[in-house]
Parts: sequence; structure tokens; C-alpha cells
Amino acid sequence: MSSLRHVHAVVAGALGAVACLAVSIAQEAKPPATPAAQEAKPPAAIPPVEQPKPPATPATPEKQPQTRLRSGVDLVSLSVTVMDGSRYVGDLSEPDFEIYEDGAKQAMTFFSRVQQPIALAVLLDTSASMNERLQTAQEAAIGFARRMRREDVMEVIDFDSQARILQTFTNDVAALEKAIRSTDVNGSTSLYNAIYVSLKELKRAKATSAEEIRRQAIVVLSDGDDTSSLVAYEEVLDLAKRSETAIYAIGLRPTGSYRTEFKEAEFVLKQLAQETGGRAYFVLAVSELPKIYEQISDELANQYSLAYSSKNPMRNGAWRRVVVRVAKPGLTARTRQGYYGPDPVR
Repeated sequence: MSSLRHVHAVVAGALGAVACLAVSIAQEAKPPATPAAQEAKPPAAIPPVEQPKPPATPATPEKQPQTRLRSGVDLVSLSVTVMDGSRYVGDLSEPDFEIYEDGAKQAMTFFSRVQQPIALAVLLDTSASMNERLQTAQEAAIGFARRMRREDVMEVIDFDSQARILQTFTNDVAALEKAIRSTDVNGSTSLYNAIYVSLKELKRAKATSAEEIRRQAIVVLSDGDDTSSLVAYEEVLDLAKRSETAIYAIGLRPTGSYRTEFKEAEFVLKQLAQETGGRAYFVLAVSELPKIYEQISDELANQYSLAYSSKNPMRNGAWRRVVVRVAKPGLTARTRQGYYGPDPVR
């Protein structure tokens, strides 16, 4: 699988300022593992990320009890979606849930079914293959932006051979619509670069007060395999697993002879969604996009916020598997599949 090969440039540091994306990404890529890769010339750097205008100041949301969710050093917070078939279930109470970490039952320290504000990154594939479908995709994304609540914030990133932040986090729907309509098709597909950038942006968007605490999610639309990223898929997956960001992926499947070229993208989008507690959707017609964006919006509005303090005292940075179960029969719960424990104290 082409996504699982290592990038050809040696990387030494984390992604810095978004304006220096090419340098940051080139510094973080893993060293090649094969002799052939070692002999290859390093790929050309991605052009610098365009600098967006300062975002509009979001409205201050009303205080809600769930703003205590991320207090505590080792508190593990979870956004949980409960389904009864294809129907979202939003009337459960705390005793209906059980949390397990590596098979050991955990004591829940926080529960809320009140919808928390959200910070949402919308990623749009604008590679050349989207030429005839971009306008419909734009309208679907705009409809999604219009469904935001006033306390939510959204950013817009488009990607072809490079990733660009067209609008930083804001709740100004007019600014988001303008950014989405400004997208145009060109070049190849740097899907991994775009997801990497958005994860880093969300990580930097730390709350300075309880009122600014938000759930985090990425909604990415793509119609093909990654062909030009400097970041390896393994790096993107690792970064996603270390975050609290749910990834919702929309795969616009090509038709005819191009169908085989989507196999890699389908695997990647499914795995990213599954590991982070999001969901992957695959459609053949661009006309289905408005319905998919609506389903994602509905899911984000029907999630539970849970938290617990892990009983595991080890500080070894190891992966810990998390499972949430619902006591009522016929219901299924979905959340991120785990997290990395605290690093050793130095």
C-alpha cells in the first residue's frame, strides 16, 4: 500500500508555525527504511501555507456544568455516541454506562448529556479530480457551516498538492462561506499533510478559560488516494491517537476504471475514523454530500461527555485500550479506542 511507505526526507522537529508548513513537515518525517529510499533524492518542500486573516472573535458561550470535563492532570475524557440501529440515543443516564480500560472497570468521575461547544476543522479535497464536483461539494460544506451553534467555531482547510488554511477558527458563518467558495481545483492530493496540519492546529487551540473548552473534530472530504504528502500515514495515525479529536471522513468514491485507485484512501479513512471515535462515510454521487454533512452534524449534537481517572498508576507512555459499554440491550456505544498513558517522570 502506497500510504504505508516511508517518506524520503529526514525529519527532525514538530510542525511549527503554520506559515512554515513545508519546513516543519520536512523536519518531522521518519527516516527511510530501505536502501532504495536512502538513495532517492528528497522530495520538494511544500510551498508555505498561506496566512489567513485574523478570525472573528467567537461569542462567549453560556457557562455549562460540563466545562469541568478536562480539569485534573490524568483525567481521561471521552465523547460517546450511542446508537440504536441507525437512530441516535440521547436520553441515557450515568448508570447506563460502563467504562473499561485494558479490561479493568473504571469509576466514572464526570457525566453529561448536555452538548458541549465544538472546535471543528473542515477539510476539502481540491485536487484536479474534483473539477466537475467542487461546486456541489462547496454548497454541502456551506450548509454544514450554517448548522453551527453560536458557541461553536470552525476552520476551513483545502488541500491539493499543498494544504492551505483558508479561514482560522471562527463562528462567523459569512467568513466561513467566503473561504469555502474561494476554493479551486488544482494539482495532486496531499491528504495526510492536511490532516496533520489540522490536528496540530487543534492541539494549539488550548482553552485559556473554562468557557473556551470545546470538543474537537475534523471532517475531511476526499475523492482519492494520497499522492503528494511529505508526512507518512503512520505519523498522522499516531498523532490522531494522541489527540482527543474525532475524525469524520467522507470518501467520494470514483466510478469506472478509477475505482481501484481509491482502495488505499478507503482503508486510511476507515482506520482514522475508527481509532478516534468518528465515522467514515463512502458515497458515489456528490449529490449525497448534504445528507452526509447533516448526519455528522446530528451526531455531534447527540453525544455524551464522560470522564474517569485511570486506576493504572504506571507512567510508561504505553497505549491503553478503552471500551465504553451501555447496559441497555440493543444499544451500541462508539468512542475513541484508547489513549497513551502518561510518560515516565524525569
